[in-house]
Amino acid sequence: MGAILESVVQWFGGDGALIMPMIQLAFFGLGILLTDFLLDRDHKWLNGLTAMFGVGLSAYSLWHLRAGMLENRIPELKGFAGTIAIDSFFIFFGLVFLVSAALVILLSARYLDLEAEHHGEYYALMLFATLGMMFMACGRDLVVLFIALETMAVTFYVLAGFLRREKRSNEGALKYLLLGAFSSGLLAYGFSLLYGLSGSTDLGRITEALERAGPSHPLALVALVTTTAGLLFKVAAVPFHQWAPDVYEGAPTSITAFLSVGSKSASFALLLRIFGTAFAPLLEQWQWPLAAVAVATMTWGNFAALTQTNLKRLLAYSSIAHAGYILLGLVAWNATGMKGIAFYIFAYAFMNTGAFAIVIMLRRKGLIGEEIEDLYGLYYRSPAAAVILLLFMLSLAGIPPTVGFIGKYFIFLALIEAKQYALAVIAVLYVVPALYYYFRIVQAAWMRDSQDPVAPSVSAGQAAALAVTAFVTLYAGLFPQRFIELASSSILSLTR
Repeated sequence: MGAILESVVQWFGGDGALIMPMIQLAFFGLGILLTDFLLDRDHKWLNGLTAMFGVGLSAYSLWHLRAGMLENRIPELKGFAGTIAIDSFFIFFGLVFLVSAALVILLSARYLDLEAEHHGEYYALMLFATLGMMFMACGRDLVVLFIALETMAVTFYVLAGFLRREKRSNEGALKYLLLGAFSSGLLAYGFSLLYGLSGSTDLGRITEALERAGPSHPLALVALVTTTAGLLFKVAAVPFHQWAPDVYEGAPTSITAFLSVGSKSASFALLLRIFGTAFAPLLEQWQWPLAAVAVATMTWGNFAALTQTNLKRLLAYSSIAHAGYILLGLVAWNATGMKGIAFYIFAYAFMNTGAFAIVIMLRRKGLIGEEIEDLYGLYYRSPAAAVILLLFMLSLAGIPPTVGFIGKYFIFLALIEAKQYALAVIAVLYVVPALYYYFRIVQAAWMRDSQDPVAPSVSAGQAAALAVTAFVTLYAGLFPQRFIELASSSILSLTR
């Protein structure tokens, strides 16, 4: 027994310490599952408090890792035979995942009570999804990356159908499961080809093998196509976007917020990791096809959003359009583009979560609150909510002085620096339709009269989430330098 305890202590002092933030998420998730049956219906909110504590402790451990690395001037810590790497890239994205999870937990308690679906497994699954996201950002091995991706995906399949009595929730979850399984098959096939070419699942060795094989090697090209297709599904890029509107509409609104922010951020982190290492030697083969996908994604997302009357479907198509902008940063393939992607994802986490927080706030007994007409007269019923909604819409459209403008600015600048002027012009022009459909929402809230005099009721958690998202959306737009530095430092270790 003493030898076992000693080995456990050594493990937690070695490789185990590197994944302590993920261990804590798993521990609290399992703890919620084990203790949920002890709570009656009126005290289910304690599960949310437990989950919030777990996220906070994980964030503290992550920040502690960062402080130790800075103090000792260590740019990267590798563990588990090099299959994971703790670096500035992981720390930046890990904090984005944890903040997203914390905001959604704050938004969830009252919403789940109204839906009569307040169960402990909801919070446990959220923590497990966040755990998968964390490993997606730190993985340096195909096996680790695939298991992490599926950990996140499977939990979202369940969470998307969490409203068991809602037909649209069941339908959206089933579509998500079937299409997600297909995309995972494509991704697994691409990974298997990469292993066959290199004889290794390590991203560094795969990069070396692809450099030796050359850009015209047929198996390398098939691996590129299938892997890219699997990854594009996860970020809802055209033509792999079909699942997003139905899943966003059918899922619980709090989960829709988490799916649109957390899952998309993690998928882009994985995409950046793979394209920044394994597929870097094939740049000429994927750059322009990816540019075509980005333009198609922006086109479909923006123009499909113009005709939507359901807020969740509108924001789903908006999310597709934003994925196109982020892909353009990868197409530019320069330091500004990489920095722009990191900053854009950070900005998107706050402004989009805030937009969904307003939709959640509209929900009450007898009113689902997901249609644009449900916003009518919001300025007269809740002036503060209307002002905050205006701020989020300005940011999503990319209007200064919000954080969304800074994110789009770096994408435009990256394209200009890469002399891809046509793509820069297209990206700027697509701000126009975005302004139209975002200001349809603003117009409904500010300039339409409502037959419903009831002011929205906001819980303490929802108020805190709205305050944080609104503050960061404005503050990071007015004083972005510190956040830009964090985004810049996150990409330094991407290709190391």
